Amino acid sequence: MSTRFLVLSIVIVTFGVLSVLALADVGYFGIIAPHFQSWGGGQVFADLVIALTLACIWIVADGRSSGISPWPFVALTLLLGSLGPLFYLAARELKAGATTAAIQQSADRSA
Repeated sequence: MSTRFLVLSIVIVTFGVLSVLALADVGYFGIIAPHFQSWGGGQVFADLVIALTLACIWIVADGRSSGISPWPFVALTLLLGSLGPLFYLAARELKAGATTAAIQQSADRSA
């Protein structure tokens, strides 16, 4: 297991717990509602939408080039925000680790 995957796992679990606590406290719409009560909240919401849209565009492009289906991660992003890109990065890291292991096994066999 790579250090990157370990760090991503810690971030996913920590942010996931925070998200569950927020949902339990105020509900899905309660998380979004404050962003429509002031210009500052609206700016933060617009920034989040822009950042997650850019993340989805990157996930689709990178998924096509790396052979990972991007659509489950785009759907997760639309439903759960930043957890979608975080899960994509973890999946990408797992695939890279599996590819490296396969290359190493192939090299070991031919040696």
